[in-house]
Amino acid sequence: MRNQQRRTSSARHRLALQQARYDTRAWQVKRRERTRQLIELGGLIAKAGLIELTEDDRAVILGLLVEAAAKLRADETGTQLTLWRRRGKRAFAEADDTD
Repeated sequence: MRNQQRRTSSARHRLALQQARYDTRAWQVKRRERTRQLIELGGLIAKAGLIELTEDDRAVILGLLVEAAAKLRADETGTQLTLWRRRGKRAFAEADDTD
């Protein structure tokens, strides 16, 4: 009897997990998209080498990002954005070459 209850409970749990995986409610979809975006952005920070360079100091990393945002706000001609885009594309290309 106890064994059967455990199997039933496990089956219910598996079913709930499966349903959650394919949940298409709007708030759930938006949450998954945001989570994916945050993971990708974190990956870019790692790919740039900022974690090692700052010894994983979150305040320093945030400071760098705030400084970059301030530069973009002050850049009326868009040259900084163009420069950073070129550097980023180059970094992606170099990463593809080493993979």
